[in-house]
Amino acid sequence: MKLTSWLDIAPDSDFSIYNLPFGIFSTPTISPRPGIALGDQVIHLAALVEKGLLDASFKAVLKQLEAPVLNPLIEAGPQVWEKLRLDVQSLFSGEKSKVWEGQKEAEFLVPMSQARLHIPIQIGDYTDFYSSEYHATNVGLMFRPDNPLLPNWKHMPIAYHGRSSSIVVSGTDFHRPKGQIKPPTADLPSYSPTRQMDMELETAFVMGKSTQMGKSIGVENADQFIFGMLLFNDWSARDIQSWEYQPLGPFLGKNFCSSVSPWIVTMDALEPFRQVLPSQSPDVLDYLKSSDLWTLDINLEAELVLPSGNSKTIAKTNQKYLYWSLNQQLAHHTVNGCPMRVGDLLASGTISGPTPDSLGCLLESTKRGQNPIEFGNGEKRTFMEDGDRITLKGYAEKDGIRVGFGEVTGKVLPAVK
Repeated sequence: MKLTSWLDIAPDSDFSIYNLPFGIFSTPTISPRPGIALGDQVIHLAALVEKGLLDASFKAVLKQLEAPVLNPLIEAGPQVWEKLRLDVQSLFSGEKSKVWEGQKEAEFLVPMSQARLHIPIQIGDYTDFYSSEYHATNVGLMFRPDNPLLPNWKHMPIAYHGRSSSIVVSGTDFHRPKGQIKPPTADLPSYSPTRQMDMELETAFVMGKSTQMGKSIGVENADQFIFGMLLFNDWSARDIQSWEYQPLGPFLGKNFCSSVSPWIVTMDALEPFRQVLPSQSPDVLDYLKSSDLWTLDINLEAELVLPSGNSKTIAKTNQKYLYWSLNQQLAHHTVNGCPMRVGDLLASGTISGPTPDSLGCLLESTKRGQNPIEFGNGEKRTFMEDGDRITLKGYAEKDGIRVGFGEVTGKVLPAVK
């Protein structure tokens, strides 16, 4: 059944009546709390409950709807937040119902332009996967031309544990990181700001349930533990990373900043865009097998904007190009009994596709700086310079249904002296 809303929503809005993602907003008079995005408005959930516009059962979670992060609402369980989303969808669908008579819309709707958006969850732990075969192969070719994929890559989802304290919400700019750098031609490392500042076009999913230490999440029901997804930019200092990553993996080249979009799109909203995961070869071990391995058809793009105003879309790719599924990632993460907590964030790793315009980071698209991106007027980039800004966008669209993520943006500031 096709849905419409009595609110005026642009046809190309990411936040259609089919979407209704959750986030945290505030205004000068409203403290940070959960809201739902619809068109160019933020729906003030606590106000709807207080005025009796939603089911009376939601009065039991009013405290969660006034919390500064989504974790308490998520912890209330899917029976609460799934019903909340559906009830809001019904309230704002079709013609305006009689329940709105005598109500002032300004008490429940905050224009997006007047709202401050915050990081939506308290992130306890953060893991970044390496789930794109195209990305892993392209990077591997630069360092191991004869054997780009390491022997373990197609047997398990590879990942590293990141630093949750440096994850910021969209619009937060950051200083160029410093560290040890050793170019291939140098005998010894030196200390300086990175010269190879990169971005990574990713998505991430948010844990919706906690588990106990020693318990594993089976691949068959892993999706029941996922609350929703958002956009993710895993900023990377490639020269720092390349010197430090052996033998224990990413460290200072990664943990200085990562950016997330402010709206979390629920798995219910993304259900229409599921696709069967392409077959995997060689065959995986039994704990990674399932009769329902799925991926998602989500269009993704990255735009690089220079201080001059020159801009260019530098990547167009899709979530469906990932080799490892979300449920395989989560099953592998917990197969050793690793406990998960509500709000934990698991990112996909750079999402690249099969064509030159679908490469999700500058390391790939410029071939480690050998092929600059031309912007016109003589401007070009191999890696990011101070003042450069990246904006990531993502949306899914099918049969007249559009579900988008908004955007995540950030700018590189000069290194702190």
